[in-house]
Amino acid sequence: MGNKEMEVVKELDLKKATYTLNEDETVKVVNETWSDGKKSSIEGVAYKAEPSSQEAKFKVKFYVPPFLPIIPVIGNYWVLYIDQDYHYVLVGEPSMRYLGAPHVDEEIYKELVEKAKEKNYNVSKPHKTPQNDDLLEDDSPKDIKDIWWIKSILRR
Repeated sequence: MGNKEMEVVKELDLKKATYTLNEDETVKVVNETWSDGKKSSIEGVAYKAEPSSQEAKFKVKFYVPPFLPIIPVIGNYWVLYIDQDYHYVLVGEPSMRYLGAPHVDEEIYKELVEKAKEKNYNVSKPHKTPQNDDLLEDDSPKDIKDIWWIKSILRR
């Protein structure tokens, strides 16, 4: 399974998202990607789609380009399932075309696929993003061109 960015930018080696709760109850989102061993990132904010709702449906806003953030890009991030210990999550969005899940072992992956099926998502053609834990180290060289986001927009 993969989320929209993973589906669109297939030449990326890895994608990592880091979430931090802000004091105003929004969530700081940092998405990192690696291409040819170089790291790029973009920072955004997630907030409740319907503030009064108890559903875990969020909007995520990023500004592009990352080096001069002036254009807002807003996406949907719906939490479809969280395991009881909060170790992994399944996310989707209203069109039901995109799913996201962390890199997990095969047994948990199958469980998440079943959860997606229960929610009527089409899981016939999942895209698994290659994972390389060595790239997660913070000493990866920075992609000074920072153009991965352009690729994601142009390949929609």
